[in-house]
Amino acid sequence: MNAPEPTAKGTSALTLYGEALPSRLLLGTAGYPSPQVLADAVEASGAGIVTVSLRREQPRGRTGERFVEFINALGVRVLPNTAGCRTVKEAVTTAQMARELFATDWVKLEVIANDDTLQPEVVGLVEAAGILTREGIKVLPYTTEDLSIAERLLAAGCQVLMPWASPIGSGRGLINPYALKSLRAYFPKVPLIIDAGLGAPSHAAAAMEMGYDGVLLNTAVAKAGDPVRMAEAFARAIAAGRAAHEAGLIEARDMAQPSTPVAGTPFFDLGASGDD
Repeated sequence: MNAPEPTAKGTSALTLYGEALPSRLLLGTAGYPSPQVLADAVEASGAGIVTVSLRREQPRGRTGERFVEFINALGVRVLPNTAGCRTVKEAVTTAQMARELFATDWVKLEVIANDDTLQPEVVGLVEAAGILTREGIKVLPYTTEDLSIAERLLAAGCQVLMPWASPIGSGRGLINPYALKSLRAYFPKVPLIIDAGLGAPSHAAAAMEMGYDGVLLNTAVAKAGDPVRMAEAFARAIAAGRAAHEAGLIEARDMAQPSTPVAGTPFFDLGASGDD
């Protein structure tokens, strides 16, 4: 029997809010060339969650309704998000609407501070998270790598954090790896999912090797030359990175360390004549 293909589904389970998910890859649904390409990319990725922006899918005629039907037909958990919201009131209202539309108490919470960087507005994010968690909504907040904000979000009731790697859609990868490592070390038992800014499968593998629990992607897959193959490539990278973390990476060294030590090896005097 052939060995199974190394996809994100082959790693240990990701558990969020007490629910085990089949994959450590979360996939966005915006910007694909066609609905069929999106469906094929979701299948190729093995993603257990797809994110949907309620704001971009307002019903016009039956357009919004058909999109909801299409997303539900993918057979994976739908995670609505509050993309584009810039105030606490706007984010909270959008999350409440999403709960009713998609019949889920999970929401990816975004409160945006800056139009150029799409950086989270962290003060409003904490406030909105507190309001929603008190209503029983399970919040997955899109945040920065700031430790103090992470503490405030956890205190507000969040059980998952989604720090950015770099600005949304930038493809720049992990621009502050030291802060991300600190965040991982400071909250060893909190599920942490890298969200935004990854451009290559190697970026995702690096995040997983750090011990991050998952990765959320959209632009890097949707805008690729071949989104379906790119989705599979990211799935494999995530699986490899997670496997490496679980196996235990060696510590980096400043000097060489021979894999075959000199001590104990036989010594031959090649200059001897052999006549003695």
